[in-house]
Amino acid sequence: MNFMGNRRKRAKTEESRDAVRKRYQFHTDPENHKVIPAQKQVDYYDNDVSQRVAVYVRVSTDSAKQTSSYEIQKQYYEEFVTRHPLWTLVDIYADEGISGTSLAHRDAFNRMISDCKAGKIDVIITKSVSRFARNILICIGITRELAELSPPVGVFFEMESIFSLKDDSQMALAFQATMAQEESHVKSRSQNTSLAIRAANGILLTPELYGYYLNEEKKLVINPEEAPTVKLIFYMYLYGYSTNKIAETLTALGRPTYNGNSVWSPGTIIGMLRNERHCGEVLTGKTWTPNFITHKVRPNRGNLIQHRYSQHHEAIISRDDFIAVQHMLANAKYGNKSILPNLCVIKEGSLKGFVTIHPRWAGFKADNYRLASDSAYSGSEDKRENKVEISAETGDFDMRGFEMVRTDFFDNQRRLSVSMYDTKMKFSSECIRKFGKTIYVELLIHPSEKKLAVRATIKSNRSAIAWSRVYETIYYPRDISGAAFIGTIYELCGWNPEWKYRLNGVLHKKDGEAVIIFDMSEPEIFIPSYQNQEQNSEDRMDDAEHGATPLVVSGKHIKVIPEAWANKFGHQFYERSAAETNSRFNHTGEWDVGNEGTTFDIQYDEDGKVSPTVSEELRSYILSEINTDANKEVQNDE
Repeated sequence: MNFMGNRRKRAKTEESRDAVRKRYQFHTDPENHKVIPAQKQVDYYDNDVSQRVAVYVRVSTDSAKQTSSYEIQKQYYEEFVTRHPLWTLVDIYADEGISGTSLAHRDAFNRMISDCKAGKIDVIITKSVSRFARNILICIGITRELAELSPPVGVFFEMESIFSLKDDSQMALAFQATMAQEESHVKSRSQNTSLAIRAANGILLTPELYGYYLNEEKKLVINPEEAPTVKLIFYMYLYGYSTNKIAETLTALGRPTYNGNSVWSPGTIIGMLRNERHCGEVLTGKTWTPNFITHKVRPNRGNLIQHRYSQHHEAIISRDDFIAVQHMLANAKYGNKSILPNLCVIKEGSLKGFVTIHPRWAGFKADNYRLASDSAYSGSEDKRENKVEISAETGDFDMRGFEMVRTDFFDNQRRLSVSMYDTKMKFSSECIRKFGKTIYVELLIHPSEKKLAVRATIKSNRSAIAWSRVYETIYYPRDISGAAFIGTIYELCGWNPEWKYRLNGVLHKKDGEAVIIFDMSEPEIFIPSYQNQEQNSEDRMDDAEHGATPLVVSGKHIKVIPEAWANKFGHQFYERSAAETNSRFNHTGEWDVGNEGTTFDIQYDEDGKVSPTVSEELRSYILSEINTDANKEVQNDE
């Protein structure tokens, strides 16, 4: 059966082959067949036909040597075009000192392409593929885009003898473009290696810098005419002036910029403030370029090795002033305008061990707060000394077995509380009401006891926070921006930055002074609902590690409570009474919650404590420079 089937299959195949052979043995009748020839294709480059020609010239640097090459190329192609009588030179499009790996800043090139699209150009002539583009995608993409125009525009690469409109040009062009791109890559790596070797051996590039000039040995030497302006910029910023104000002042004083302009910009001021060379140092590798094609510069955050050379040349400003300025620049986004601050720790009274929180300074870390708080105690002193024990006495109503109800389980609008997010916080209306007509408060934290304190203060206090607003004589709570310090609080408490926390507080009043103490050890937590949906059942079992037990799901958040509350309606009466008494922090028998505390100097620099120029000296120098310029103007008028 299979044998017969195979025979039939072979026979059918042979019939098909015979049919194909007969079809191709057919001969057309010459009398009925006419061939219509194709139009002769014009060679847009080789033939002397009327052409509008553009020449593209590029050199990658603006050095004197490259300038010579640039001028030679222009002269050569001007003569080249004139040797073709029917050619008309549209323009020589030239980019000088521009990289060929991207189209950024290649103004002449981009203008040439626009003219092609506008129908002004028929042919582009350039020296080589590498002059046209060192990026394979740009080279192939642009030539194909030009070829699809109507009429098409061709590109002739003279050195490689490639004309983009020829059918056989694509493979050769792609190969040459790849070689040009790789050549640029190798050159980039070679330059980086050379710079790294030079930096490691102390052979540093020393570009010209405002405030200095280069001597015959290419070393930076202080320029006596420009150095006072550099010092004035740093001193004004240390004193609290903004970069906008500094720029306006220098412009008004008529101080010339590096380029000789009369108008200063905030960007120029920031660039000078960040340049470590003004304090006599040199730091190599501050930036790096991950992609040699895009040339996008990125800050070097450990990506490449760096070298720091101290005392490389004479300094205009001190290193301490420079470091202080860097910290102030980093914290300017938080609205900080003060000189380099220090922490303030309370060493006496009920708030002993508490540290003030600077609302506009992110330079203080968790360890800084811990060290400052610990400095209030002697080596053997217990931070929770003088604890009060309370028990039932004869004649009292026996409250053993009773619990004080946790209001935390109920929505109580009269609760003293504060809600904290990763970047903001807000106090409850009851907190505002208890403090009366108070706009500004001061926050203090006790890291080891996990307590947050709030007390009234005045606007001029550098630690002041506006926690309320007034509308028709009524005080309302307001959102407090805390991006500078809340992250540190989260770190001290071990909180999740994606969660919201609500703290409950207790008001303490005595001798006309008031303070609210919030317990950060047992917060209510609000977890975003989407996080719960993404978790599986096993993940939810790990919630206990965060000290939280789910309570209720409502809206966008899941409310959870401390694990210790899970099986309790409240606290034992006597336990809670003792806790209330101990919460007054009356370690020494002194109340004094208004104590301003003592300055705790932190180490801002890895080499030791930073001591910037004091305010009086800053002010004196600023006034002397401004008055000097004013006297000069008077003399010139005379």
